[in-house]
Amino acid sequence: MQFTISNKDKNSNARAGELTTAHGNIKTPIFMPVGTAGSVKAVHQRELKDDIQAQIILGNTYHLYLRPGLDILQKAGGLHKFNGWDKPILTDSGGYQVYSLSGTRKIKEEGVTFKSHIDGSKHIFSPEGVMDIQRKIGADIIMAFDECTPYPCDYEYARKSMDMTHRWLDRCIAQFDSTEGNYGYEQTLFPIVQGSTYKDLRKRSAEEIASKGRSGNAIGGLSVGEPAEDMYEMTELVCDILPEDKPRYLMGVGTPANILECIALGVDMFDCVMPTRNARNGMLFTTEGIINIRNKKWEDDFSAIDPALGTYVDTFYTKAYLRHLMHSKEILGAQIASIHNLTFYLWLVEQAREQITSGTFYDWKQKMVKKLMTRL
Repeated sequence: MQFTISNKDKNSNARAGELTTAHGNIKTPIFMPVGTAGSVKAVHQRELKDDIQAQIILGNTYHLYLRPGLDILQKAGGLHKFNGWDKPILTDSGGYQVYSLSGTRKIKEEGVTFKSHIDGSKHIFSPEGVMDIQRKIGADIIMAFDECTPYPCDYEYARKSMDMTHRWLDRCIAQFDSTEGNYGYEQTLFPIVQGSTYKDLRKRSAEEIASKGRSGNAIGGLSVGEPAEDMYEMTELVCDILPEDKPRYLMGVGTPANILECIALGVDMFDCVMPTRNARNGMLFTTEGIINIRNKKWEDDFSAIDPALGTYVDTFYTKAYLRHLMHSKEILGAQIASIHNLTFYLWLVEQAREQITSGTFYDWKQKMVKKLMTRL
């Protein structure tokens, strides 16, 4: 994998670049739609490619390991062949599920023992095992196995967890470097910075991750309930330490405003379930601000959903019709809203790229953050 930076913003740390992978190039900054179980919820692959214009999607190791399982994925020829997506894929290692399944897992030095949320069966994820699983899934970018600490988190727990994540990383690297992919193309391993919201821990972790010299690096353990100001402070601190010539991936972030602020801090890659999850509940992120389409004010609004985006769903369907679908619990409503929100997120990072390239990013970002936080 290669990463080249084409433009930098003179008033912030924002940069525009390009990632080269076996399944195609990715222009950064980029947002990655989340396809947890091999599918971005309510969205066809054709819509992802042609309408939303996604360049890379994310899959989740924990969910894919449990269902459909590695045997099926290997028989299919990997996740790309299984789900029909021929562009890059990134897989999360399952570390976030370790965090979210707190009632059914045990964390030890060897790895994590957990119960399946599907049938209660017991499984173990070790750093070595997770590397092998992601090799078999076939993602272009795979993540190191880490522990995502909760918020709030006391200092001593955060320190011990971070140190264990670093030890796990060494094991991940050893396993990754001693194995090859199953499907004849290169895969890339990203380590993950941890350390909760403690400056000294984040600094130590970022320095440790930077020292490994991998092709890209990730920032984990944020957007788990901490104030936005803390997230920005930790992100800025870490971005100042991670190597400038490698892509930086901020995991699980976030709102449109979060994304613009973190692009300004030097982040290149983002993912979040928010656009699709909020879409299913009727919250639309638009070029003019936030809409709760379930509100009565949209009942007789026959204007297009968001004509500025120019896509089929945004120009063909009206706000009144989408509101009706949502109140009627029609599946089409969730589909339209999901395609819209993802289109908006990809439009937003594309606009950021253009502003960075033209040298106008910072002033544009200041105006857009206020606009995008406005509730219509």
